[in-house]
Amino acid sequence: MTRVLVTGGAGFIGSHFVRTLPDAKITVLDKLTYAGNRANIEGVDHQFVHGDICDPDLLAEVVPGHDLVVNFAAESHVDRSIDGAADFVRTNVLGAQTLMQACLDAGIPRVVQVSTDEVYGTIETGSWDESAAVNPRSPYSAAKAGGDMIARAYAVTHGLNVSITRCGNNYGPYQYPEKVIPLFVTNLLEGRRVPLYGDGGNVRDWVHVDDHCQGIRLVAEHGRPGEVYHIAGTAEMSNRELTEHLLTACGATWDSVDFVEDRKGHDRRYSLDDAKLRALGYAPRWTFDEGLADTVAWYRDHAAWWKPLRGWA
Repeated sequence: MTRVLVTGGAGFIGSHFVRTLPDAKITVLDKLTYAGNRANIEGVDHQFVHGDICDPDLLAEVVPGHDLVVNFAAESHVDRSIDGAADFVRTNVLGAQTLMQACLDAGIPRVVQVSTDEVYGTIETGSWDESAAVNPRSPYSAAKAGGDMIARAYAVTHGLNVSITRCGNNYGPYQYPEKVIPLFVTNLLEGRRVPLYGDGGNVRDWVHVDDHCQGIRLVAEHGRPGEVYHIAGTAEMSNRELTEHLLTACGATWDSVDFVEDRKGHDRRYSLDDAKLRALGYAPRWTFDEGLADTVAWYRDHAAWWKPLRGWA
């Protein structure tokens, strides 16, 4: 049986990855910050370790003996990084380095560092391939780029068998309701208003969390050390177009939308070319319409999960 360590495995994407490993012996390491939730992995057979990837002594105990380590642990909300960058640098850079060193010391045969398209900055036309230069424009994306570079350095310098994945905007069940889709859905389900940044023209590529995790598994099995792999979605659209979809799905109208001041340094457009991963057999399973309908239905049916998380709303 494959032994898999999933850092950040109680968060949105990490917990979905855990739920897709029925035949593995799983260890979940999670600090359980505001976005980590053990309810996300209830019913999954796993060993849970409450801890921080920045703790080298803890990692020296937890990491050895695993066949695969997948690093989802990260601070990931751009708005929070603008308000305060220190936690992002600590977790996303120092945490990545501490984990890579622990994997090297333990002789872990395979590691995947999970990252984001935001490290590239913004692109007016076309799509980035994996050779594109990173050009991060927020503290969050800069910290993720730093972690990616650390991971690649461990591959090049030390021969650590680590690959890096970068994906578009994720959506799906169990996403913490500060992110745009669950924020809008939960607000609209409760008859609240929703905030749309600027003119709503910022463009994102949307990937269902299940497709993202499928791509990560492919990279874990077939990816090459030190290389980057893109995991793209099935729908590139403006935030205004996304809002239209969400209003329709929740039975609301534009009367529920407040246009608010744009975020500082707001990247205009992201777009990934995922041909490299598709050559490994990747193909998204979810259309955006199907995925969004499923996601809205999940939030409608699981108010007991998200309502306790909305103390900040």
